[in-house]
Amino acid sequence: MNRRAALALPVVALPAQAQPNLAPLRQQARAFGRAFGAAIRSEILAQDADYARLFATEAEILVPEWEGKWEALQPTEGTFDLAPLRSIITAAHGHHQRVRGHALVWHNAMPEWLPRRLADGASAARAALETHFNTILPATRQAIRDWDVINEPIANAPGADNPQAGPNPLRESPWFRALGPDYIEHALRLARSLDPTLRLTLNEYGIEEATPDAEIKRNRLLALLRRLLDRGTPLDALGIQAHLQLRRPFDAQHFGRFLAEIRSMGLAIIITELDVREADQLPPDITARDNAVAQRVREFCSTATQAGCRTIITWGLTDRHSWLTQDRDVARRDNIPTRGLPFDTELRRKPMWHALAGVLSG
Repeated sequence: MNRRAALALPVVALPAQAQPNLAPLRQQARAFGRAFGAAIRSEILAQDADYARLFATEAEILVPEWEGKWEALQPTEGTFDLAPLRSIITAAHGHHQRVRGHALVWHNAMPEWLPRRLADGASAARAALETHFNTILPATRQAIRDWDVINEPIANAPGADNPQAGPNPLRESPWFRALGPDYIEHALRLARSLDPTLRLTLNEYGIEEATPDAEIKRNRLLALLRRLLDRGTPLDALGIQAHLQLRRPFDAQHFGRFLAEIRSMGLAIIITELDVREADQLPPDITARDNAVAQRVREFCSTATQAGCRTIITWGLTDRHSWLTQDRDVARRDNIPTRGLPFDTELRRKPMWHALAGVLSG
């Protein structure tokens, strides 16, 4: 996208209940050399006009929640469908927004045929990977300049949430089983060969909080990054998903040291999927819950920006459409709807929005 065009941003009117008293997050962020974005879903974009206007106003970067994954792009082997992804790209161009790609290699969101093909051996796996990259990257080159090439390669460490986790530092995914640990390097080199100026990002979760399992996972990630860079593997950025959990402690100083080590490797840092799971022990009172969410976001995002992170992306914008309210595995056990995004179901700003505004505007 033309950078000058992005600076000439039109303000899109929001529904009456969401009319701003302050500039949208994208404008506040840009004024300080930062960027704010959010994950979006094409079917809701087409059906909910208020949702569409909210994204047009608040986000400079759009990330397809599903439309950039294998299941969406290649539902049948050799047959590609980019229409849902192109609908997001079209919407972004209409409002001077950028699009991030998510995700080229992941162990989830696979079409039914792909695990069977990977099980056929290394040659078949490499051919499937190369066909996908050779189709998707040239087709999206003009619109997408940053892809999560590798998503969630690190194995979860043993802990309260992962009692069955094993000692292998890399996730034993279908890609790992087919190609071994070098699948990561192969994918990154292939992406670079197809697009020399594309920003290549490795994206990971579960590395944010001050728990023993998160510490193990951080160390595993650091070891992988060092190994890749020592081998001259092309890699530009680390994406930190930041699906934060209030029931888990956070240590800003400790996390800041981890981020400083990432930056010392020459990698950019991107917050790619920020949202907050409430702790079940929080009272039903909305004010108390919203303030707790905002405080964690303020502390976490301030730590990230102080370490050089210039891009913060939330996994959605509003509780109206959020996996936090739809997925029982991440919902509160008392069935009270989680409020872990900047806008509520009526598209009203919450304290989390103001926390983000404060961080993004310095």
